[in-house]
Amino acid sequence: MTKNIKLRLFVDGPLGAGQTVLLTKEQAQRLFTVMRLAVGDFVALFNGTDGEWHAEVMEAGKRKGVLLCRDQSAPQLNPPDLWLLFAPIKKARTEFIVEKATEMGVARVFPVQTRYTNAERLKHDRLQAHMVAAAQQCGGTYVPPLEPAQKLAKLLDHWPGDRHLLFCDETKVGQPVTPLQNAPRGKWAIVIGPEGGFSPDETARLRAMPQATSISLGPRILRADTAAVAALTLWQHALGDWGS
Repeated sequence: MTKNIKLRLFVDGPLGAGQTVLLTKEQAQRLFTVMRLAVGDFVALFNGTDGEWHAEVMEAGKRKGVLLCRDQSAPQLNPPDLWLLFAPIKKARTEFIVEKATEMGVARVFPVQTRYTNAERLKHDRLQAHMVAAAQQCGGTYVPPLEPAQKLAKLLDHWPGDRHLLFCDETKVGQPVTPLQNAPRGKWAIVIGPEGGFSPDETARLRAMPQATSISLGPRILRADTAAVAALTLWQHALGDWGS
Protein backbone atom coordinates (compact mmCIF):
# COMPACT_ATOMS: atom_id res chain seq x y z
CA MET A 1 0.00 0.00 0.00
CA THR A 2 1.45 3.37 -1.02
CA LYS A 3 1.54 5.87 1.83
CA ASN A 4 1.53 9.57 1.17
CA ILE A 5 3.05 10.96 4.37
CA LYS A 6 2.39 14.70 4.51
CA LEU A 7 3.55 15.47 8.04
CA ARG A 8 5.00 14.25 11.32
CA LEU A 9 3.18 14.68 14.61
CA PHE A 10 4.30 14.41 18.23
CA VAL A 11 1.70 12.69 20.40
CA ASP A 12 1.38 12.05 24.12
CA GLY A 13 0.57 8.36 24.37
CA PRO A 14 1.88 4.88 23.53
CA LEU A 15 2.63 3.84 19.96
CA GLY A 16 2.69 0.30 18.57
CA ALA A 17 1.19 -1.97 15.96
CA GLY A 18 -2.61 -1.73 16.14
CA GLN A 19 -2.50 1.10 18.70
CA THR A 20 -5.17 3.77 18.29
CA VAL A 21 -4.30 7.40 18.90
CA LEU A 22 -6.90 10.00 19.86
CA LEU A 23 -6.07 13.45 18.59
CA THR A 24 -6.47 16.64 20.60
CA LYS A 25 -8.70 19.40 19.28
CA GLU A 26 -5.66 21.39 18.14
CA GLN A 27 -4.12 18.39 16.38
CA ALA A 28 -7.40 17.57 14.62
CA GLN A 29 -7.74 21.15 13.40
CA ARG A 30 -4.20 21.09 12.06
CA LEU A 31 -4.57 17.75 10.26
CA PHE A 32 -8.09 18.05 8.88
CA THR A 33 -8.75 21.78 8.54
CA VAL A 34 -5.29 23.18 7.76
CA MET A 35 -3.60 20.22 6.04
CA ARG A 36 -6.86 18.83 4.55
CA LEU A 37 -6.12 15.22 5.46
CA ALA A 38 -8.96 12.72 5.22
CA VAL A 39 -9.79 9.16 6.18
CA GLY A 40 -7.26 6.81 4.59
CA ASP A 41 -4.38 9.30 4.64
CA PHE A 42 -1.24 8.55 6.65
CA VAL A 43 0.67 10.54 9.27
CA ALA A 44 4.06 9.84 10.85
CA LEU A 45 3.78 9.78 14.66
CA PHE A 46 6.38 9.81 17.44
CA ASN A 47 6.14 10.19 21.21
CA GLY A 48 9.76 10.39 22.34
CA THR A 49 10.05 6.74 23.41
CA ASP A 50 8.58 4.35 20.81
CA GLY A 51 10.25 5.48 17.60
CA GLU A 52 8.32 6.72 14.56
CA TRP A 53 5.14 5.01 13.35
CA HIS A 54 3.04 5.36 10.22
CA ALA A 55 -0.58 5.80 11.28
CA GLU A 56 -3.70 5.80 9.15
CA VAL A 57 -6.51 8.31 9.64
CA MET A 58 -9.59 6.33 10.71
CA GLU A 59 -11.83 9.20 11.82
CA ALA A 60 -11.48 12.84 10.77
CA GLY A 61 -13.47 15.65 12.37
CA LYS A 62 -13.03 19.36 12.96
CA ARG A 63 -12.45 18.85 16.69
CA LYS A 64 -11.38 15.23 17.04
CA GLY A 65 -9.84 12.39 15.14
CA VAL A 66 -8.60 8.82 15.49
CA LEU A 67 -5.42 7.39 13.99
CA LEU A 68 -4.35 3.74 13.83
CA CYS A 69 -0.66 2.74 13.99
CA ARG A 70 0.18 0.42 11.10
CA ASP A 71 3.95 -0.09 11.09
CA GLN A 72 7.12 1.36 12.61
CA SER A 73 8.95 3.54 10.11
CA ALA A 74 12.00 4.40 12.27
CA PRO A 75 13.45 3.12 15.55
CA GLN A 76 13.73 5.30 18.63
CA LEU A 77 16.88 7.45 18.53
CA ASN A 78 17.76 8.99 21.87
CA PRO A 79 20.50 11.62 22.15
CA PRO A 80 23.70 11.23 24.16
CA ASP A 81 23.49 12.05 27.88
CA LEU A 82 24.21 15.72 27.27
CA TRP A 83 22.60 18.67 29.05
CA LEU A 84 22.55 22.26 27.83
CA LEU A 85 22.60 25.06 30.39
CA PHE A 86 21.99 28.50 28.92
CA ALA A 87 21.14 31.97 30.16
CA PRO A 88 17.95 33.18 28.42
CA ILE A 89 18.36 36.09 26.03
CA LYS A 90 15.93 37.92 23.74
CA LYS A 91 12.77 36.01 22.87
CA ALA A 92 13.49 34.93 19.29
CA ARG A 93 17.09 34.03 20.09
CA THR A 94 16.07 31.95 23.11
CA GLU A 95 13.63 30.11 20.85
CA PHE A 96 16.50 29.55 18.42
CA ILE A 97 18.66 28.01 21.15
CA VAL A 98 16.05 25.47 22.31
CA GLU A 99 15.15 24.57 18.72
CA LYS A 100 18.78 23.92 17.77
CA ALA A 101 19.41 21.99 20.99
CA THR A 102 16.55 19.69 19.99
CA GLU A 103 17.80 19.25 16.43
CA MET A 104 21.44 18.71 17.40
CA GLY A 105 20.83 16.09 20.08
CA VAL A 106 20.51 17.19 23.71
CA ALA A 107 18.95 15.11 26.48
CA ARG A 108 17.81 17.95 28.80
CA VAL A 109 17.72 21.75 28.58
CA PHE A 110 18.18 24.01 31.61
CA PRO A 111 17.50 27.76 31.44
CA VAL A 112 19.67 29.35 34.14
CA GLN A 113 19.69 32.77 35.77
CA THR A 114 23.16 34.29 35.95
CA ARG A 115 24.24 37.60 37.43
CA TYR A 116 24.11 39.37 34.05
CA THR A 117 21.07 37.60 32.62
CA ASN A 118 18.76 40.20 31.12
CA ALA A 119 15.68 38.62 29.59
CA GLU A 120 11.93 38.60 29.94
CA ARG A 121 10.24 35.88 31.93
CA LEU A 122 10.30 32.63 30.01
CA LYS A 123 7.09 31.21 28.59
CA HIS A 124 7.85 27.58 29.34
CA ASP A 125 4.97 26.03 27.37
CA ARG A 126 5.76 28.15 24.31
CA LEU A 127 9.42 27.16 24.34
CA GLN A 128 8.57 23.48 24.78
CA ALA A 129 6.20 23.78 21.82
CA HIS A 130 9.07 25.16 19.72
CA MET A 131 11.12 22.11 20.70
CA VAL A 132 8.31 19.77 19.64
CA ALA A 133 8.02 21.59 16.32
CA ALA A 134 11.77 21.31 15.77
CA ALA A 135 11.67 17.54 16.32
CA GLN A 136 8.66 17.21 14.00
CA GLN A 137 10.43 19.10 11.22
CA CYS A 138 13.90 17.55 11.48
CA GLY A 139 12.84 13.91 11.65
CA GLY A 140 13.82 13.41 15.29
CA THR A 141 12.07 10.96 17.59
CA TYR A 142 13.07 12.61 20.89
CA VAL A 143 12.04 15.92 22.47
CA PRO A 144 14.27 16.97 25.38
CA PRO A 145 12.46 18.16 28.50
CA LEU A 146 12.77 21.86 29.23
CA GLU A 147 13.49 22.22 32.92
CA PRO A 148 12.10 25.11 35.01
CA ALA A 149 14.38 28.15 35.08
CA GLN A 150 16.64 28.33 38.13
CA LYS A 151 19.69 30.18 39.36
CA LEU A 152 22.98 28.89 38.03
CA ALA A 153 24.54 29.04 41.49
CA LYS A 154 21.82 26.81 42.93
CA LEU A 155 22.22 24.27 40.13
CA LEU A 156 25.98 24.17 40.66
CA ASP A 157 25.49 23.70 44.42
CA HIS A 158 24.06 20.26 43.68
CA TRP A 159 26.10 19.39 40.59
CA PRO A 160 26.51 15.61 40.09
CA GLY A 161 30.05 14.45 40.72
CA ASP A 162 30.01 12.16 37.68
CA ARG A 163 28.84 14.75 35.12
CA HIS A 164 31.51 16.65 33.22
CA LEU A 165 30.91 20.31 32.44
CA LEU A 166 32.02 22.06 29.27
CA PHE A 167 32.46 25.73 30.21
CA CYS A 168 32.50 28.09 27.22
CA ASP A 169 34.80 30.77 28.63
CA GLU A 170 34.53 34.09 26.80
CA THR A 171 37.72 35.32 28.51
CA LYS A 172 39.60 32.85 26.29
CA VAL A 173 38.50 34.55 23.06
CA GLY A 174 41.45 34.56 20.65
CA GLN A 175 42.94 31.36 21.98
CA PRO A 176 42.86 28.22 19.83
CA VAL A 177 39.74 26.10 20.05
CA THR A 178 40.29 23.37 22.62
CA PRO A 179 40.19 19.89 21.04
CA LEU A 180 37.83 17.52 22.82
CA GLN A 181 38.81 14.22 21.20
CA ASN A 182 40.83 13.24 24.29
CA ALA A 183 38.23 14.41 26.82
CA PRO A 184 36.62 11.69 28.93
CA ARG A 185 33.41 10.16 27.65
CA GLY A 186 30.29 9.79 29.75
CA LYS A 187 27.80 12.27 31.15
CA TRP A 188 28.31 15.88 30.08
CA ALA A 189 26.73 19.32 30.19
CA ILE A 190 27.51 22.50 28.24
CA VAL A 191 27.07 25.88 29.92
CA ILE A 192 26.57 29.06 27.85
CA GLY A 193 26.54 32.52 29.43
CA PRO A 194 24.30 35.53 28.77
CA GLU A 195 24.93 38.46 26.44
CA GLY A 196 26.92 40.20 29.17
CA GLY A 197 29.03 37.14 29.87
CA PHE A 198 29.63 35.47 33.20
CA SER A 199 30.54 37.54 36.24
CA PRO A 200 34.09 37.19 37.62
CA ASP A 201 32.72 35.17 40.55
CA GLU A 202 30.81 32.82 38.24
CA THR A 203 33.84 32.38 36.00
CA ALA A 204 36.07 31.59 38.97
CA ARG A 205 33.59 29.10 40.38
CA LEU A 206 33.17 27.27 37.07
CA ARG A 207 36.91 27.08 36.48
CA ALA A 208 37.44 25.68 39.98
CA MET A 209 35.00 22.80 39.56
CA PRO A 210 36.85 19.49 39.17
CA GLN A 211 34.26 18.36 36.59
CA ALA A 212 34.73 21.45 34.41
CA THR A 213 36.66 21.80 31.16
CA SER A 214 37.15 25.44 30.17
CA ILE A 215 37.35 26.03 26.42
CA SER A 216 37.69 28.76 23.82
CA LEU A 217 35.24 28.95 20.92
CA GLY A 218 37.74 30.58 18.60
CA PRO A 219 39.14 33.97 17.63
CA ARG A 220 35.87 35.92 17.57
CA ILE A 221 33.32 36.87 20.21
CA LEU A 222 30.14 34.90 19.51
CA ARG A 223 26.58 35.80 20.35
CA ALA A 224 25.08 33.53 22.98
CA ASP A 225 22.88 31.67 20.49
CA THR A 226 25.79 31.17 18.10
CA ALA A 227 27.99 29.99 20.96
CA ALA A 228 25.43 27.33 21.88
CA VAL A 229 25.45 25.90 18.34
CA ALA A 230 29.26 26.07 18.13
CA ALA A 231 29.75 24.28 21.46
CA LEU A 232 27.18 21.59 20.62
CA THR A 233 28.90 21.01 17.28
CA LEU A 234 32.34 20.63 18.90
CA TRP A 235 31.02 18.24 21.54
CA GLN A 236 28.92 16.11 19.21
CA HIS A 237 31.75 15.79 16.72
CA ALA A 238 34.29 14.68 19.36
CA LEU A 239 32.24 12.88 22.00
CA GLY A 240 28.68 12.52 20.71
CA ASP A 241 26.79 10.38 18.21
CA TRP A 242 27.79 12.12 14.99
CA GLY A 243 30.07 9.27 14.01
CA SER A 244 33.88 8.98 13.73
